[in-house]
Amino acid sequence: MNYANIKPFSTENGTGVRVSLFVSGCPFHCEGCFNEEAWNYDCGKPFTEAVMDEIMDLLRPGYIAGLTLLGGEPAVKPHQKALLPLLQRIRKELPEKTIWVYTGYVYEDFLPGGDACDPAVTADFLQCCDVMVDGRFELSKHDVSLVFRGSSNQRVIDLNKTRELGRVTQLEI
Repeated sequence: MNYANIKPFSTENGTGVRVSLFVSGCPFHCEGCFNEEAWNYDCGKPFTEAVMDEIMDLLRPGYIAGLTLLGGEPAVKPHQKALLPLLQRIRKELPEKTIWVYTGYVYEDFLPGGDACDPAVTADFLQCCDVMVDGRFELSKHDVSLVFRGSSNQRVIDLNKTRELGRVTQLEI
């Protein structure tokens, strides 16, 4: 997996000051996408152990709320597998940090049999995440007044409450 960019101080991609990792490669190519350059899977640099170490160092300060995964598309099956060691490391070393994931898939695609479900990885990947902003960006539903999403079809899902309640529960913002 390659990544296109790391933003060490981001406030637009989740609550608080966050580290944002933009992965390379996206199968969706949404019209009006803000990050077209990250559609190409070969864009950017390789995601290595050294990059994971860099992200961990960026996450350590107390004023950093957590990590946000964007793209490209961070939740295609190979990206889930590549990102899982980082997410598990965050959970182990920095459990107070939150992890947000932006995806063009919808939550239901991650359930068994869904397009984004890799039985070997997906459950663990999602278990590490606190919030999912799901759904493809739709230019016709673009609304600048929305918080943490670009179009009205997208949901900001509280994954912890979703797991607890057994149904999709949106984050109260």
